[in-house]
Amino acid sequence: MKDTARAVLHFTASLPFDKRLAFADIKGSIAHVEMLADRDIIDPHEAEQIISGLKEIREEVEQGRFPYDLDFEDIHMNIEKRLTEKIGPLGGKLHTGRSRNDQVALDTHLYMKEEIEVVGQALQQLQETILHLAERFEGVLIPGYTHLQRAQPVLLSHHLLAYFWMLQRDRGRLEGVLKCTDLMPLGAGALAGTGFDIDRLQVAEKLGFSGIYENSIDAVSDRDYVIEFLSFAAVLMMHLSRLCEELINWSSAEFGFIELDDAYTTGSSMMPQKKNPDLAELARGKTGRVYGSLFAILTVMKGLPLAYNKDMQEDKEGLFDTVDTLKSLLPLLAEMLDTITVNQSCLKEAVDDDYLCATDLADHLVKKGLSFRDAHHVVGSLIAYCRKEEKRLRELDPETRGRFHPALAEEISALLDPVKVVEARNSRGGTAPSAVREQLKLAWKELA
Repeated sequence: MKDTARAVLHFTASLPFDKRLAFADIKGSIAHVEMLADRDIIDPHEAEQIISGLKEIREEVEQGRFPYDLDFEDIHMNIEKRLTEKIGPLGGKLHTGRSRNDQVALDTHLYMKEEIEVVGQALQQLQETILHLAERFEGVLIPGYTHLQRAQPVLLSHHLLAYFWMLQRDRGRLEGVLKCTDLMPLGAGALAGTGFDIDRLQVAEKLGFSGIYENSIDAVSDRDYVIEFLSFAAVLMMHLSRLCEELINWSSAEFGFIELDDAYTTGSSMMPQKKNPDLAELARGKTGRVYGSLFAILTVMKGLPLAYNKDMQEDKEGLFDTVDTLKSLLPLLAEMLDTITVNQSCLKEAVDDDYLCATDLADHLVKKGLSFRDAHHVVGSLIAYCRKEEKRLRELDPETRGRFHPALAEEISALLDPVKVVEARNSRGGTAPSAVREQLKLAWKELA
């Protein structure tokens, strides 16, 4: 039988990227060896030597002294090779009762459990920043938009809280990912389990898992937890991208609603007046990258027969890249949001457009007995007249308004005041200050 070609070995090697699983691999191996000794599968004194060697290897990795060797294709083989160099043939007993298939699955589960916690904390910090902003800008009005057209006045706090609730749903999804990740696959062997009298529950308890896979084939062939994390990340990045899109728009001269701090923007190489929102733009751009990782693993998994296939090695690079993206981006976005400046004079001018109050005029006519459809038509005709005459609603005299409907000849100044229009929307979840204060209380409670 011929040896595998060296070029093939290098092509199939996962060491360049899976070496970040070294600590998880060592942690899992120590728990495995302790169980083997407790079950009298290996001698306790031998187990002590193996564990001592593994701890020395962990120090080498921590200190950057570990001698990675690409001829040993993955991190698992590299650690076992190094262990054998340290303690001799005894190192080979480390692999008793397990396969690389269940070993790599365990490493990935352990890695993800740690990273889910880190990402969750960063996500919560971003939510806290949004809540603090909502409190800081209490009472500030902005135009609300649909179809990117000015629609109705709303509180800036209310608008910001919409992103809080998006992220709150994302946190809920992340908790679901953790639940699926919190299962231990070790003991499944290559696919059929092992003939050794192992105790999987003992290893699971030592490693902090709440349960184990009940089917050995499922344990080594499952990558649902990776897919679910990437799915969570894709939805989260979509939400962050929408937020960044608004920050980019709002900071432009065309809107002028906010100014981003210099620390989170860049200048132009040619035009000295430019202040480019590069962080927000790149966050928006990296959303596609995360989407790509999700679709990649979905495509890899869709045609695989049970149980393990080498294709599944492709689960890691997209996962690692997405974890790195979230861990770097979430804190930066929180910092950027915390330092924005709101141009309140510009916002005041924007909400002074009394066409934003057209819905309230229609509601006024409904209260006078019209159907909403008829009221909508009347007010639409009035707005069309104003645009033609290049006048604001408040510039029309009662007689002119009354030609469209007698009720419009009444005193309606309060209906054209954006502050009062906002105050009137006090239903639960509405934009009235009282409703937003209640929403903030609930948001802090949910976050806690």
